[in-house]
Amino acid sequence: MKYFAGVDIGSTAIKIVIIDDKERIVGSKVSASGSMFYKYAKENYETLLRECGLRKEEVCYLTATGYGRKLFKEADETISEITANAVGARKAGMAFGTIRTIINIGGQDSKAIALDEEGNVSNFAMNDRCAAGTGKFLDVAAAKLEIDAEELGSYHFRSKGVPLSINSTCAVFAESEIIGLLGNEHAKEDIVAGIHYSIAKRIIRLAKRVGLNDVIYFDGGPALNSGLVAAIEDELGRELAIPENPQITTALGAALLAKEAYDYSEEHVENRADV
Repeated sequence: MKYFAGVDIGSTAIKIVIIDDKERIVGSKVSASGSMFYKYAKENYETLLRECGLRKEEVCYLTATGYGRKLFKEADETISEITANAVGARKAGMAFGTIRTIINIGGQDSKAIALDEEGNVSNFAMNDRCAAGTGKFLDVAAAKLEIDAEELGSYHFRSKGVPLSINSTCAVFAESEIIGLLGNEHAKEDIVAGIHYSIAKRIIRLAKRVGLNDVIYFDGGPALNSGLVAAIEDELGRELAIPENPQITTALGAALLAKEAYDYSEEHVENRADV
């Protein structure tokens, strides 16, 4: 059995996936990036290998992607997270049909990717200038509300009134709005709902720039937030396709591309031997 690895080093989280030569996921790991991207990525990769009962030598090819991809010295190749995200979404989203649009919300940016009928990237748009529509903003907002980020979903569904408006496109000003709403004794539940709808509106505007076509796939850590998912679906008027583990899509894509690169190199070695 041959194995292949994908390492996605994001601004807030490191995601690692190992697959076998049948493209089955053997193991995966998600951890905080911390301040030392390479150190933590290397440690977590080695930990995942041990958990899977594998030695480094058994991994035939490793591809790195994401914000810190150039730092991972063990990588055989580095690739764009846009490409890796698209490849991973096609694989992870097979059960939902043909993926045509990807919405990805990461720690410090958000992306919308359009795919053609063959699954190739035809267009993409990214917002990395402001954190107001990202996972980091959700973490900051939760801290201001003095609740755990994992609780945001349940708070959303406890909201009884109209979601409050969070209009600022700047994370700093949006944070000030949240403080002001708390000062005016608005319920935390209504503020949370307002936060989710404000992010939903922003990400949908971004997605419309590349074209919204079914099936729409949503990944990244914030896809685990059921309240945010509900807000986006409500604004869209349609359901989103969300995989079981939305955080590892891009790392999965990197692992699949690692296998593709290895298979390609092996095929060419065989062809040269036959000449």
